[in-house]
Amino acid sequence: MKTGFKRAAAPLALFTLAALLAGCGGDSDSGSKKVTVWMYPVIADPKASSAYWAQIEADFEKAAPGTSLTIEQQPWENRDQKIATAFGGGKGPDVVLLTPDQIPQFSASGAISPVDGALKSSVGKFLPATLDAMKQKGKIYGAPIYQTITTTVYNKKLLTAAGVATPPGTWDEIKAAAPKLKKNGVALLDYSASNEASLNLNFYPLLWQAGGSVFTEDGKRAAFNSPEGVEALTFLTDLYKAGSVPRSSMTNTNLLADQALGKQQAAMGFSVVLADAELAAKTWGSENVVVGAPLRGPAKEVAFGIPGALSVNAKSGNAAGAEKFLAFMTEPEQVKSLGRASGYFSPRTDVTVPNASPYAKQYQAALADVSPGEPNPAARQLMGLLAPEIQAALAGKKSPKEALDSAAKAADDLLARQR
Repeated sequence: MKTGFKRAAAPLALFTLAALLAGCGGDSDSGSKKVTVWMYPVIADPKASSAYWAQIEADFEKAAPGTSLTIEQQPWENRDQKIATAFGGGKGPDVVLLTPDQIPQFSASGAISPVDGALKSSVGKFLPATLDAMKQKGKIYGAPIYQTITTTVYNKKLLTAAGVATPPGTWDEIKAAAPKLKKNGVALLDYSASNEASLNLNFYPLLWQAGGSVFTEDGKRAAFNSPEGVEALTFLTDLYKAGSVPRSSMTNTNLLADQALGKQQAAMGFSVVLADAELAAKTWGSENVVVGAPLRGPAKEVAFGIPGALSVNAKSGNAAGAEKFLAFMTEPEQVKSLGRASGYFSPRTDVTVPNASPYAKQYQAALADVSPGEPNPAARQLMGLLAPEIQAALAGKKSPKEALDSAAKAADDLLARQR
């Protein structure tokens, strides 16, 4: 049964079935085959999303005669649980949109299949970090169809008022500028310390910038309590104690609107998405928005960004048809059309998504320093152990080392149980 989406008026470029088959090996059965996809709100506007995916259904069915495609919209809420339940019951869609931190869990359990065959013709054309994020034991488990990226955003008015002529792009520059903002009653660096906030968008980038990592190389132990980790958390707690990270950070969940940065109570964010930079322009005035390169720490310059990728259910009744769809969606024309509709960037090195945003160029440049995080089957559970300890350090209840050591002990116990 079809989704009932209204068909978009403008057709997307079609690719011949022969080209698709060349990418994924083909299917000798010419009878009708169904492919069901679980998609999520990567296109924020519901009406635009319905129109886009309805057109994809139509275009793919023209490109792959005999294959019936149904794209089912799913909510972000309880996504992990619903997918795990469906896979665990031997059901679920043929294709599902996953992100890097979900890949290890579902590949380790055998719930999803490698998709190397679907990417034969394009495997060398993706951002290296993007494709690496989809790999487990040398196999690719997700076909990237879009790429996100975060970077620094500054409030020029607040910086200028404090006498800071150049937006601080390094840890040392932040330390130097912070007291100047504090004299004006403004925090310099906004942060999200809520237990519900993703550490990929707050502490982990600082950890990577210091040269640290979340896990050991084999993924069997926590590594965030290294000297580099302590340096990163000390940098953060020192700013918080000095009032240069706002107190509201304790309850912030990676939001700009209605938080210190959005309300012009902080002058800088270091993990800001393009949509929030555009929101800032509307609320601060575009003349006050400066988008910079990813923040540089003692070791390197790095920002968080992830690909959204299509994975194939290992128990799909039409794996060949599912791979055809993956090959179709990773072709340049579909990458461009999805990027235009969603506002996200291209995961391919040979495709640039046209974007009218005045900040698109800076965000595109930031992709050179993108990190997709450190995928691990226990990644999300570990965040739940670490986030409260970071809060404890910010509140002065524990030293940075004590907090990280406590979280690492709990994390190591968790990882040991999952071996």
